[in-house]
Amino acid sequence: MFEGISRYFKLEQAGTTVSREVMAGLTTFVTMAYIVVVNPAVLKNAGIPAGPSTVATILTAIFGTLVMGIYANRPFAIAPYMGENAFITFTVVLGLGYTWQSALAAVFLAGVIFLLLTVFRLRQWLVDAIPTTLRYSYAVGIGLFLTFIGLTQTGIVAASAAGPPVHAGHLTSKPVLISIFGFVLIAVLLIRRFPAAILVGILATSFLAYFTGVSAAPASWVSLPPSLSPILFKMDFSKILTIGFFPIVLTIFIIAFVDTMGTLIGLSARAGFLDEKGNLPQIERPMTADALATVFAAAVGTTTAGAFIESATGVEAGGRTGLTSVVTALCFAGTLFFSPFVSAIPPQAYGPALIVVGLLMLSPVVKIPFDDFTELIPAFAVVALMSFTYNVGIGITAGFVLFPLCKLVSGRLREVKAGLWVLAAISLLFFAFYPYS
Repeated sequence: MFEGISRYFKLEQAGTTVSREVMAGLTTFVTMAYIVVVNPAVLKNAGIPAGPSTVATILTAIFGTLVMGIYANRPFAIAPYMGENAFITFTVVLGLGYTWQSALAAVFLAGVIFLLLTVFRLRQWLVDAIPTTLRYSYAVGIGLFLTFIGLTQTGIVAASAAGPPVHAGHLTSKPVLISIFGFVLIAVLLIRRFPAAILVGILATSFLAYFTGVSAAPASWVSLPPSLSPILFKMDFSKILTIGFFPIVLTIFIIAFVDTMGTLIGLSARAGFLDEKGNLPQIERPMTADALATVFAAAVGTTTAGAFIESATGVEAGGRTGLTSVVTALCFAGTLFFSPFVSAIPPQAYGPALIVVGLLMLSPVVKIPFDDFTELIPAFAVVALMSFTYNVGIGITAGFVLFPLCKLVSGRLREVKAGLWVLAAISLLFFAFYPYS
């Protein structure tokens, strides 16, 4: 059986093994399992019932990640995006007054547009127009973004009510000390070349958090999933032709487009999947996977889905093929019945893993030409804005605008491909319609 699996996923060509891929899949799952709890909690504010929403979140992760693994053969996991769920809840529903059924219709339309652009290879044409420097800046930016998420999740960095926007957390408090323990443990295991460093660090820190009372251990291990019927196929298309509905679909489309594209390229840069020209071979396959996942997500009752940046943890654990994704998908399937255990994994456990992975993703920075300001300035904007705005899409779109501008003022317009002008125009629309708060 293992030989058949190895041949299908081309493990030998990728320089990996079944055991390594399984460990990578488990690692990816543990670091992104929080979405099973957090996504329904956000969408509950829009009126989507939490129980069915949890099932929709899990089913979307299973479907999208399986397509990514079996069809695209890439070690990237898919699930409903954070950010997009907040946009749907707080802007579209609570802010603009649309029903969640209408909002899901907008997500469905954006997914269909994704799929059509992918089928007709227009998405690949746009991706091919992205300069190599920007591609590597995505990996660096995502790395720092993951680090920032990890620092805030663990409490090592805390938000300020006044004065500087962030400050050091209570570094001698028990939760932060446990987080620091988790980081040091993973670091030591990495230095010692332990093959399952990140996963072991997460699990060990979780049990320490339970033992010290920082986090509550799961009260039960098994539960039956609630019915999906209250939200299944409940999309309301009656608002499609109204003027106010267009900016909503456009914003969902642009945010998801740039998030997925940047994540795929950034993760691929770190995993060594990009060719000598900085392109991801057969990129239309993972793009098809995320497009199908978004269509599926809206149909079952949740928001835009795509490749998760937490997939970087599986890549760092050695995942190089779609077998990693299949293992992650199977783990998500288990959460249909073991969600109490999964939801009990505390941020003090997975936060340190995100910090470490952020560190490991910085290596492509050496491929950014620091002696060419027309390349450096857009790349710096991508990295800085991804991290400091807490938004991958903001950083990517800023790079799309600044790159052709820098080439224009330097008299080097020949270095700008036609597709990049399209991306720059889309980015300007993104900035115009973005729901600033």
